[in-house]
Amino acid sequence: MRAILNADRNWGIGFQNRLLVHIPSDMRFFREHTTGNVVVMGRKTLESLPGGRPLADRDNIILSRDPSFSVKGAAVVHSVEELQQLIRDIETDRVYVIGGAEIYRLLLPYCDTAYVTRVDYAYQADAFFPNLDDMPEWELTEESEEQTCHNMEFTFRTYRRKQ
Repeated sequence: MRAILNADRNWGIGFQNRLLVHIPSDMRFFREHTTGNVVVMGRKTLESLPGGRPLADRDNIILSRDPSFSVKGAAVVHSVEELQQLIRDIETDRVYVIGGAEIYRLLLPYCDTAYVTRVDYAYQADAFFPNLDDMPEWELTEESEEQTCHNMEFTFRTYRRKQ
């Protein structure tokens, strides 16, 4: 699996169930990677999407502890084991974990790649992604030139799990 996210200087990813910042080129990067593939998210992330609906042109899987939770247009699973069973026949590089913080923490051990749009600013955040720079099993393998959007500097980074 792959994780894909936008994180600030402190690895903050959200505040009050919303993204910290909207960068058009980051949204385009997200769409290019996930369209036609499988996205895995938690219930709160689903609720934060436009209309609280699954993402179009993707197979959506919602991971929720609530056994009665269901949503039109998405598969719902209630455990990592159930998720693994559902995706067992799908190439792992087609499965993208898209949040939120609890889901990232739960599924990061199953990911081999993380695409991180890293914003050089510290926002007020209440949801965080694990700091891959401090994790010896992860290495930064690619980084774009620094880009600017509305006075925000950011880079696109690719982290890979060491073999």
